Amino acid sequence: MRSIRELFKVGFGPSSSHTIGPSRAAKTFLDKHPEASAFRVTLYSSLAATGRGHHTDLAIEKTMEGRNVEIVWKDNDSLPLHPNGMLFEAMDENQQVIDKWEVYSVGGGDLDDGGKYLTPGKGIYPVKNMEEVLKWCHDNGRHMWELVEMVEGKEIWDFLREVWRVMENTIEKGLENEGVLPGPLHVSRKAASYYTKAKTTTGVLKDKGMIFALALATSEENASGGELVTAPTCGASGVLPAVMYFNKKNMDQSEARILRALAIAALIGNITKTNGSISGAEVGCQGEIGTACAMSAGAAAYLIGGSPPQVEYAAEMGFEHYLGLTCDPIQGYVQIPCIERNAMAADTARECAVYAFFSDGAHKISFDQVVQTMVETGKDLQAAYRETGWGGLARHWDPLNI
Repeated sequence: MRSIRELFKVGFGPSSSHTIGPSRAAKTFLDKHPEASAFRVTLYSSLAATGRGHHTDLAIEKTMEGRNVEIVWKDNDSLPLHPNGMLFEAMDENQQVIDKWEVYSVGGGDLDDGGKYLTPGKGIYPVKNMEEVLKWCHDNGRHMWELVEMVEGKEIWDFLREVWRVMENTIEKGLENEGVLPGPLHVSRKAASYYTKAKTTTGVLKDKGMIFALALATSEENASGGELVTAPTCGASGVLPAVMYFNKKNMDQSEARILRALAIAALIGNITKTNGSISGAEVGCQGEIGTACAMSAGAAAYLIGGSPPQVEYAAEMGFEHYLGLTCDPIQGYVQIPCIERNAMAADTARECAVYAFFSDGAHKISFDQVVQTMVETGKDLQAAYRETGWGGLARHWDPLNI
C-alpha cells in the first residue's frame, strides 16, 4: 500500500474525480507543453456525463488560464481503463496536434496514465489487507496507528495535524454559512439550522442533530467549491470530519488521539483503495460513502477504546451496510442525494463503533471480504448507476419539486 498522504488531499470541491483529478492532469500537460498554441481536452463517459454539474470544464480552464482550451464532451464513448477517461491534445499555431495524452481520474483526485508522464507511487507498507494489519497488531502487541507511525515516520503527525486543521476549518465555515448552494437545484444550506436546533435539545436527539449538522457543514462547503480534505473523496468528505469533530467536542478527546484515529481511518481507506476502488464512476457510491463510513466507524471505535479486532469489526459493519449503493447525482451536482448521505453515514459510523465495542470483536464476515464484494457488486452495476446521471434518482427527479 502507498502512503496515506495520497489518500488525504487538501483541495477544493465539489468532486475529487471531476475537479481535483482533471485539474492536476491539466497542469501536468500544460507543464509538459508550455509552447503549445492551443489545447483540446476530450472528456469521456462518466466524466463527460456529469462533468458540467461537477464543474470539470471550469477546473480545467482555470488551471490552463490564459490559454486557448477547447473542451469536447463524449458522454456515450469510453476509454478502455476507467469511466473517467480524458484525452489531452496540444496543438501548434496551425492547429496540428503535436502531442496527445490519455489519462484517467481514478478516484480521490488520483491519476493513472500507465506511466507515460506520471510516475506510479511505490507501496511502502509491509501489509496489503486488513487480515495482515490485524496479524501485525497481534504479533507486535500494538494498535493500528502504531503501524502507520512505524511506516510513515513520526513526521506523519505533522501531516495529519494539517489535515485535521483543514477539516475543522471546513466544518466551522459550514456551520456559519447560510443561503442556497450554487446550481439550478436551489438546495438550501441546512448545517447552521441543524446546529442551532441541536444545541437546544438534549440526549440522543441532541447527539444525532449535532452529528448531522457537522456532516452537512463539510458537504455543503464541498458543494459550493470550498476547501476540504478528501476522505476518501470530495463527495464523501463530510463523514469522517463530522465523527472526529463530534468525538473531540463531546467526549473531550485530545488532539493526539484524534490524529491517531485519523491514521487508523486512513489505513482503512488505503486498504479499500488498494484492493478495491473509491471511485463512484467505477463502483458506485458504495465505494465513496461506504468507504467513508468504514473509515469513520473504525476511527470512532478506536476513540472509545476499541481493540484492533473491534476496530476492524466496526469498519466492516459500516461498509457492509452500504453495499450496492448507487451513484446517481441529480444533474451531476454533488448535492442530491450526496449531502444527505454524508449525514446519515456519519450517524451510522458512530452506531457501528458502539455495536462493535460491546462485542468481543469476533464476527463472520471480514473487512477484506466486504471490499472484494464491493468491487464485484460495482462491476455488476449498470453504467446508469455509476455517476453518469443516466439512471436512478437522476433520471426520475422532478424539477417542479426541487
